[in-house]
Amino acid sequence: MLTVSNITKRFRDIDEPVLDSVSFSINAGERVGLVGSNGSGKTTLLQIIMGELEPDQGSVLFTPSDLRVGYLPQGFGADSRHSIGEILMPDLAALEATEAEVSRLAEAISQSVGDQLDRLLATYDRALEKLEMLSCRVDMARGEMMLDAFALNDFSLETPVAALSGGLKTRLGLAAIVISAPQLLILDEPTNHLDIMALEWLEDWLMKFEGGALIVSHDRTFLDRTVTQIVALDELTHTATVYPGAYRDYVHTVRSTLDKQWAQWRDQQTEIARLQADASRTMARAVRKENATKNDQQRRYAKKVAKRAKAKETRLQRYLASEDRVEKPPQTWHLKLDLGDLPATGQDVIFLDRLTIGYDTPLLSDLDLTVRAGERVVVLGPNGHGKSTLLKTIVGQLPPLSGSVRYGASIKIGYLAQEQDILDPTATVLDTLLAEVQMNTTEARSFLHYFLFTGDEVFRKNALLSYGERARLMLAILVGRGANLLILDEPINHLDVPSREHFEEALSAFPGSVMAVVHDRYFVDKFATTIWHIEGGQLTINIHEALLEER
Repeated sequence: MLTVSNITKRFRDIDEPVLDSVSFSINAGERVGLVGSNGSGKTTLLQIIMGELEPDQGSVLFTPSDLRVGYLPQGFGADSRHSIGEILMPDLAALEATEAEVSRLAEAISQSVGDQLDRLLATYDRALEKLEMLSCRVDMARGEMMLDAFALNDFSLETPVAALSGGLKTRLGLAAIVISAPQLLILDEPTNHLDIMALEWLEDWLMKFEGGALIVSHDRTFLDRTVTQIVALDELTHTATVYPGAYRDYVHTVRSTLDKQWAQWRDQQTEIARLQADASRTMARAVRKENATKNDQQRRYAKKVAKRAKAKETRLQRYLASEDRVEKPPQTWHLKLDLGDLPATGQDVIFLDRLTIGYDTPLLSDLDLTVRAGERVVVLGPNGHGKSTLLKTIVGQLPPLSGSVRYGASIKIGYLAQEQDILDPTATVLDTLLAEVQMNTTEARSFLHYFLFTGDEVFRKNALLSYGERARLMLAILVGRGANLLILDEPINHLDVPSREHFEEALSAFPGSVMAVVHDRYFVDKFATTIWHIEGGQLTINIHEALLEER
């Protein structure tokens, strides 16, 4: 269905290629996960496959050439002038126009005779044929079903796309692809704005999908449940490696290979040190003997020892240049957090007293809840039911409709908003950190290095940062402030998998309390001691007793 052959791509001001000789293929029934750290070229490769970018070398072949491809780019932007129904069913406008034409012709026929009647009847027959064809292609019931599946059922098919947020437009793009019956799917971050219910619906649909699929996603559970192989882009070599099996098989293979390479490299370093020490000892012995005597026989012996030392040195150099030499495994910068010692808190950190939240109308009412010290609360539920509103009310960004929020003793809150909209767009990364934490410039630059802001990147304006970079900067601020209560709204949404894993490790070791809105099920399973599920104006609580006991 899809064959990618030796794709190489460079951009004008970058010496190294973004992609170097990338090749793989997808057949019917194969679902391929395209993975790699941020900046490794995933989106660039998809743009080349879809003809939006020209490769410097290589080719892309669709078989057959008229293959129906369903493509969801990252940040799907539907035409705001259209309605939801027109995006889901592109033939809807033509259907409605044809229905109007059939009605007009029927009216005209009732008032015509003779040759004019014959002409109108012929036109009417053609219009009916067109109407029947369009009716087969426009399934209103299926359109309504897609709205329900992707949690767009608060909107009608007549709703203008302009009324939707960016996340809802992504859902609409997915729904339009599903309803178009594609033979090949190409999806760039389809899971970013889906709640768990929509994610599971999409997983089930993909598992039954008989065509091919190429999927970029940072959702490890989603990849593990849907893909049949992995294509991994290497950020250092810019090449691609194909791994059969699910995502967990890929992770196991990569880690095993890396562990083996590190073991071989360490053994090699031990052998190199032994050979160097042996050669050095032999040469030192030869020099001592030659300097200690003027006896010709002893000096000749010393020269023989020196010759053996030289041979050992040559053997070492030959070994270092041989194909048997093991290269040191590559090391790349990933997110690193050191949360350190925190101010001690009381037994309880948050009190919700008969709290009602919302805007014009309540989303949740009369909440009486307490978060204990060390508790890790994950807030789940469909989009639009009050998760972010609850967090904003708890941190004081929104006033409650009634009731109150109280904090325990010595609480220092660190809040990460979903869109990082509290960052000054005109400030630099370095200035932003310096304004929030007690550090000098040198300390701040070293600190930012842990969050992958290196060199002159600290002088970039916040307005120019990607979502992932903004999230990393906000995390740097929270850590630098020494917060002992973290309130996090979608903290890992735009982080690549390695950074997600490092973030999870840091949070798992965090001795304070955490409340987070997260849709990543892998994260939830490993991290949450308590789950608050919000839906339809109700908040239900599920406690993970084993994890809570550990805390």
